[in-house]
Amino acid sequence: MRTAFLVAPEGVEQIELTSPWQALTETGETPQLVSTAPGRIQAFNHLDKGDTFPVDLTVDRTSASDFDLLVLPGGVANPDALRMDDAAVAFVRGFFDAGKPVAAICHAPWTLIEADVVRGRTLTSWPSLQTDIRNAGGTWVDQKAVVCTERPSTLITSRKPDDLDAFNKAVLREVGAMT
Repeated sequence: MRTAFLVAPEGVEQIELTSPWQALTETGETPQLVSTAPGRIQAFNHLDKGDTFPVDLTVDRTSASDFDLLVLPGGVANPDALRMDDAAVAFVRGFFDAGKPVAAICHAPWTLIEADVVRGRTLTSWPSLQTDIRNAGGTWVDQKAVVCTERPSTLITSRKPDDLDAFNKAVLREVGAMT
């Protein structure tokens, strides 16, 4: 299974990238780091610079049809930058149009809102996004992980790094790697 992790060149919360990446890798999945620019991305540990990671593909050179699953890590700056990039927003929307699963944590639902894919769905996020989600037609709930199976795509969301275990388990169940 090919999994895309979509991140901006700077600002992704490192643990929200590395924890689900590792969980998927341990089951034999093949994650690919997709960004809006080539080279390396700069991750953060909250406000402090973390590690850098090599970009595998850019959004202008790939599409949702190349992948089976999309993971959107958070951080405040990461989804804010992604939602301002038309190609990134189109990439996200492509997964929903194709009926493919999407997983988003923390502030990542900002990108989902920009892609206009939260209407009629139940999801969670970092608490400060709840008004944005409601204004976009979604239902916000305060839970560790939410799996919304409204068609065409399954949407898995989680609130914060403390919820990564629940998030990872929900993602692994979705790809059939955990029962």
